Amino acid sequence: MISKLAYVHPDAKIGNNVTIEPFAAIYGNVVIGDNTWIGPNAIVMDYSRIGKNCQIFPGAVVGAVPQDLKFKGEEALAEIGDNCIIRECVTINRGTADRMTTKIGNNCLLMAYVHIAHDCIIGNNVILANSVGLSGHITIEDFAIIEGFAAAQQFVTIGAHTFVGGYAQIRKGIPPFVRAARDPLQFIGVNTVGLARRGFTKEVITEIEDIYRIIFVRGHNVTKALEIVEQEIPDSPHRKQILDFIRAQKDGIIRGI
Repeated sequence: MISKLAYVHPDAKIGNNVTIEPFAAIYGNVVIGDNTWIGPNAIVMDYSRIGKNCQIFPGAVVGAVPQDLKFKGEEALAEIGDNCIIRECVTINRGTADRMTTKIGNNCLLMAYVHIAHDCIIGNNVILANSVGLSGHITIEDFAIIEGFAAAQQFVTIGAHTFVGGYAQIRKGIPPFVRAARDPLQFIGVNTVGLARRGFTKEVITEIEDIYRIIFVRGHNVTKALEIVEQEIPDSPHRKQILDFIRAQKDGIIRGI
């Protein structure tokens, strides 16, 4: 159902069984998937792509131009996957020439007042609590959870299955499977509860704990710690994921205990 009080550009591509409430605005170069709900006063601007079964709550703005003085009007996108919930007053800016897209994966929950800046890439099943702020060019991998009022600076990467405490100031990469909190931000343990809920076995969780004990607890520098991990921990997909992530962080990772 499309309300007569909503503005929908005739060029917008609207899927089946889409609801657009009064005073919402849908611009022309927009695609909205089946069974999506657009709440009152939500705005979906040009170059936005929204998947199926999404909910866009009142006051949210999807696809506004980047807050980046280098932006030259390039036809970059703002993409939202399927089954996402975008709560009140969330802002998602579209991309720039860097990545040409700002992308939200499937099954994500962005709580009220979250800001996603240009060229951020958010994985699947990510939860960003109220008022989380992401600067441009950030990557968040699958199943990460970031608590309220946390803020991340440009270009950082937050690994899969991480849990980041509220009010965190994220200036360095956060490796997968960990919990991070305090100020300055640091490793406070492995996200054992989250991993168990997602079906990780006790043996795998113990392996991950052993790896991070070497990296964050024994007091080695990162380079030496990674060498010890390779010597002491048998090769496995999770060991590879952790080591590859850390080695890819040009600006380093969060501090240890």
